[in-house]
Formats: sequence, structure tokens, C-alpha cells
Amino acid sequence: MKKNFILIISVLLLSSISVKAADSIAVVDLQKIVENSSQVKALKQEHSKKMDELNKIIINARGEISNTTDPAKVLQLEEKYTKEFNTKKEALEKDYNNRLKNIEKSITDEIAKKAQKDSYDYVFAKSVVLYGGKDITNEINVK
Repeated sequence: MKKNFILIISVLLLSSISVKAADSIAVVDLQKIVENSSQVKALKQEHSKKMDELNKIIINARGEISNTTDPAKVLQLEEKYTKEFNTKKEALEKDYNNRLKNIEKSITDEIAKKAQKDSYDYVFAKSVVLYGGKDITNEINVK
């Protein structure tokens, strides 16, 4: 009786292992997908231009402050430009982060579509997998 119990348990364990071995696993190189995304490239380029505009605020502030001799007026100008800079920088960063999240979501959605279409049970980032899985990076169509 004890041998039959061990045999039944062994068969059940082996059958569950074989089911797990049949899982279909894919990997994606997220860094490569992001680097090749035209949306990310455009966002970075636009962000760079807006950062240049912020730098112009600093240059203008320095010029105007250096031409002012009244200490009270200098403090007033410093406060004005600091507030303007911080307000624009916060808005810029908020917009950048929101747009980046939307791009990230579109990439994740494309990976999920590919996984469902090709019946992958799991899709992992290539950077966390040491061995195995089909690399589907080049099959992900992201703008």
C-alpha cells in the first residue's frame, strides 16, 4: 500500500513537471525596442529642445540680474526667474513622464499582442533570463 501511494505521488509530480516543461517562453530585449522606437526618439528630441528653452531662461536671468545694481531689485528678479524656471521645468518633466508612460504602455501592449498571437505562456525581459526562451524582439512592431 505504501509503495502504491509513493508511485501515485511520483506519477502526479512527473505529470505536473511535464506540463510545466511544455510552457512556451519568449524573451524580448526591451532596451533595443526602446532605442529603435521612433516615438521615443521624437520625445527625446522634443525634450532636448525644451531643455534648451529652459537654459535660455537662465541666460536671460543672469544677464538682467548682472545689469541691476539695486540689491532689492536683484532679489526680486532672482525670485521671479527661479519661480518661472521651476514652474516650466515641473510642467516639462510632468509632460515628459506622462508621454513616456504612454509609450511604455504601447510597447507592453504590442508585446502582449504578440504573446497572445503566438501563444506564449510567458514573456520575460531578455536581461533577466540567463538561458532559453525564443527571442521575439525583432517581431515587436512599435512606432
